[in-house]
Amino acid sequence: MPPPYTTPPHAPHAPLRWPGAMVWALAWLAMVGLQVVLDLANLAMLLVLASALAALWLPPVASMAACAVAVLAFNFVFVPPQGTLTVDLHQHALLLVTMLSVSWMVALLMARQRRLAEAERLLAQRARQLQDFGDVLRDADDPHQRIADLQATLAALVRRPVALLIHSGGTTRIGNATSEEWEGLWASLRQARDMGPGTGRHEEQRAWYLPLRGRSGGLGAALLPTDALPEADATLRAHGQALCDQMGLALERAAATRAAASAREEAAAQRLRNTLLAAISHDYRTPLATILGAASSLHDQADRLSAGQRQRLAATIIDEAGQLGRITDNTLQLARLDQPGLALHLDWESAEEIVGTVLRRTRQRQPSRQVLARVQPTLPLLRCDAVLLVQLLDNLVDNALKHGGDSAPVEIVVTREANMVCMAVRDRGPGIAPAWRERVFDAFQRGESGAGPRRGAGVGLALCRLIARAHGGELVLHEREGGGCSFECMLPAPDSQALAMEATP
Repeated sequence: MPPPYTTPPHAPHAPLRWPGAMVWALAWLAMVGLQVVLDLANLAMLLVLASALAALWLPPVASMAACAVAVLAFNFVFVPPQGTLTVDLHQHALLLVTMLSVSWMVALLMARQRRLAEAERLLAQRARQLQDFGDVLRDADDPHQRIADLQATLAALVRRPVALLIHSGGTTRIGNATSEEWEGLWASLRQARDMGPGTGRHEEQRAWYLPLRGRSGGLGAALLPTDALPEADATLRAHGQALCDQMGLALERAAATRAAASAREEAAAQRLRNTLLAAISHDYRTPLATILGAASSLHDQADRLSAGQRQRLAATIIDEAGQLGRITDNTLQLARLDQPGLALHLDWESAEEIVGTVLRRTRQRQPSRQVLARVQPTLPLLRCDAVLLVQLLDNLVDNALKHGGDSAPVEIVVTREANMVCMAVRDRGPGIAPAWRERVFDAFQRGESGAGPRRGAGVGLALCRLIARAHGGELVLHEREGGGCSFECMLPAPDSQALAMEATP
C-alpha cells in the first residue's frame, strides 16, 4: 500500500496573483465606463471594493502597492483637474487620503484573515494526516511493515531524504547518514529527546533528531534535514515528532503483544506439562501397583504357588506393562503432534494392510476377544502415515474392548463415502453420556459411560483426533441404534489422477 501522505503540510500555499490583477483590470474598466453616470464618490467606492477583492489573492505588500498606484491613477483620471496629479479642493484630497487609508487597512485585514485561514487549513491537514497514519498503524499486523510509510511522510515534510534508526526486536538502519549522524540518532534514541534547531539541544546541527518514543522510552529515532526549509518551524517539528511518537507507540504495543503471546504460550505449555505429569503419575500408579504386587508374589511365594497361579501373575504383569506402554506411546505421540510445523512421513498405503496390522496386535494382546473387520473392495490407496493410522485404529479398538462390553464383538468397518474414506470402530457398549460426547476428545478428559467414569489418562481419543486432522480428516462420534458407539475417522480419498501422477517416475 503506498503511503497516503504525499502532500507536504509544512508551509502555506503561494497565493495566486493573476486573479487579483484581473479584479483591478475589471474595476478600472467599470470605472471608465461608468464615469459619465456616477459621481466621484461612487467611483471611489468601486476602487475600494476592487482593493478589498484583490487582497484575497495578492500578498500584503503587492496589494498595498497596487492600492497606492490605483489612488494616484484615480486622481490623474477622475479628480479635477483631470490629466494631472494636482488636487484643487480639500475634499478631494480628503477623499484620496481616505481611499488610500481604507484600501490599505482592507488589504492588511484580508492578508491577516488569509494567513489565519491558511493556518487553520494547515492544522486540519496535519491533524488528518496524524489520524490517517494512526489508522494505518492500528490496522497493521506488524508496524515494522509501515516504517517505509513513516520515512516517506517525514521526507515530504522537509523535502529531503530521511534516515531512520529502529531499535525494536533488533536494530535496523534505514536511509543514508554519516557516522556522526548515526551517533546523533543513537543519542536521541537513548535519551528519548529531540535535538537540533529550536529544541534547546545541539542547536548548531542542520537537522532535527526526533525520537520514536513509547511509554517506556525510545524505540528509534529519525533524522530530518532542515536545509530545505526557510526556517526551523517549531510547529513543523512538533508535527514530525507526533508522527514519530505514533510509530514508537505502535512498536511498543507490538512488542508488548509479542511478549504477552509468548507468556501465554509458556503458561499454556507449563499447564500442559503439569497436567501431563499429573495424569501420567495418576494412571501409572494402578498398573505399577499391580505389577509390583504380582512380581512380589512371584518373588516371595513362588514355591507355594501352583503353576496356574504363577502363569496368571505373569500374564497380569504382561498386561499391565502393555497398558503402561500404550499410555506412554499415546502421551509422547500427542506431544509430538502438538508441535508446530510437524512433517508426517506420508506414503501410499493400503487400508487392508493397516486394518490387518491392528487385528494382529489386538489378537496378540487379547486373543479371547472377538474383533471383526470388513473392508470395502476397490478402495483407493491412502496418502498417509501408516504408523499413525495404525495407532489411531489400535487406540479406538482398545477403547471399544475396554468399554464396549464383553458379549458383542468389536467391528472395524472401512468404506468409501463420496470423496472420503471412512474408517469406523463400532461397539455395543453402554455408550457415552451426552454431555461428554464432544469433551471426550479433549486431552486429559475421561468421559463417563453408562457404567461410570472411564479408565485411562485421557489422551487416547485426543491423540486419535489429532492424527485424523494431521491427515486432513476428522474423527467424529456417533451413537448406534440399539446401543453402543461408532468412532468414525474420515480421511480424504485421492482421485485416480493424483494416484497416476504419483506413480509416474
